[in-house]
Amino acid sequence: MPGLLGKKIGMTSVFSADGKNLPCTVIEVGPCVVTQVKTVEKDGYAAVQVGFQEAKEKNTSKPMKGHFAKAGTTPKRHLAEFTFEEEHALGDVLTVEFFNDAPYVDVVGTSKGKGFAGVVKRHGFGGVGQSTHGQDDRARKPGSIGACATPSRVFKNLRMAGQMGNERVTTHNLQVIKIIPEHNLLLLKGSVPGCKGSIVTIKK
Repeated sequence: MPGLLGKKIGMTSVFSADGKNLPCTVIEVGPCVVTQVKTVEKDGYAAVQVGFQEAKEKNTSKPMKGHFAKAGTTPKRHLAEFTFEEEHALGDVLTVEFFNDAPYVDVVGTSKGKGFAGVVKRHGFGGVGQSTHGQDDRARKPGSIGACATPSRVFKNLRMAGQMGNERVTTHNLQVIKIIPEHNLLLLKGSVPGCKGSIVTIKK
């Protein structure tokens, strides 16, 4: 699936043509540089590797310096592979104008970490029991977890308390509201996973 790397700037709101106030997320998309072109004959599959954001020379290993030098570009901090329908050569620069003909996109990012959370916050449980009749310590508990005489164990993947967030999340079919090519900005309707400044993947 074709796409590019970008950085989440934050959220704002814009007015549509019919006067509606639309909440949107601002993403800085690219410019991304083609750092490697993989072929079926050499690598076993066809893909294009792109790099995003400048990296310091001192933080780049010698093998990676040679990798970027072959593409004729400076070291990049983030790399990703995409499958493009059109052909690209080493050193090609892809900007936000790549999404000019895309009314909707998918965005992949890492959600905010919430730490240890209970079942009510993590899974939306309604709580167990009443607040009367002597029950004052089980309002937000998960209740029975299903263990009984058979099979005498708790089934895998049972929804319980634990780490919430900090996982790879994909948001599908986000509407492209506006593209600002002079600043490499992409405005998408709605929210995007991740915090401000996080790296996201935008796919057609």
